[in-house]
Amino acid sequence: MENFFIKGHGLGNEYIVFDQDQIRFQLTPSTIQRLCNINFGIGSDGILLKVPSSKADFGFRVFNPDGSEAEKSGNGLRIFCKFLWDYGYTTNKQFTVETKGGLVSASIEKTDARNKASLVTVDMGSPTFKTREIPAIFPSEEIIAEKMGFGGREYEINCVSMGNPHCTIIRDTLDINEIKSIGSIIENHSMFPNRINLQFAKIKSRSEVEILIWERGAGFTLASGSSSCAVSSVLYKRGLIDNKVTIKMLGGELRIEIQDNWNIRMTGPVRQICEGTLSPEIIEDLE
Repeated sequence: MENFFIKGHGLGNEYIVFDQDQIRFQLTPSTIQRLCNINFGIGSDGILLKVPSSKADFGFRVFNPDGSEAEKSGNGLRIFCKFLWDYGYTTNKQFTVETKGGLVSASIEKTDARNKASLVTVDMGSPTFKTREIPAIFPSEEIIAEKMGFGGREYEINCVSMGNPHCTIIRDTLDINEIKSIGSIIENHSMFPNRINLQFAKIKSRSEVEILIWERGAGFTLASGSSSCAVSSVLYKRGLIDNKVTIKMLGGELRIEIQDNWNIRMTGPVRQICEGTLSPEIIEDLE
């Protein structure tokens, strides 16, 4: 249907999904901001767009609520995969998706009584800890356990890319007010030319970690798939966790597995909130 959309969430991290072939408007930054606005649009943590791909079964683009484009989103990918399965774009439970952060393999793990996808695994690819590839501006080849000052406080930072940039800080206690106060400062610091996602991580055991998330372009968020993979990669590299770990967030839990070749597998639930078509009135407002 013309201008059809669905809205879904992965652990409270919500996205609007469009098929590029079905929409009759341009996804400009101002349009994205309007649609993601809870008062004047649908309300969302971002927009996912199905696009053609010559490298994979499906192409995927993801936009932040501020109108900027991200390379990858773990929760977004699971929502996108559910959309592809639920609406008949594929009858195969395993398929590939091309993102701006690399190719991704996906599996529909469980379906419900209505044959709607309820649990999805995504191979998020391998992390890179190389400073230039994150990217970050820093004198060492990797940024692991490096002391840096932000907002008048010193933090020990660990940086990694999962196809998008991440900074993980290990904390003994997690403070929502603290990450909200420092999140934008670290996200927009000059050492991160493409900005960066931030996580505070508290290690509960070698198989369980709690995190708080500040998402680049979105702010404080309840859950993030790529952040969960980033935290797991950092902690595993530092020898602090095993290769299979449960990441607990305010929105829920994800299971992360780090394979021998450093491929990261992420498994978690996904739910649809609603479906519909944009009204002629909001289309007029977007023009």
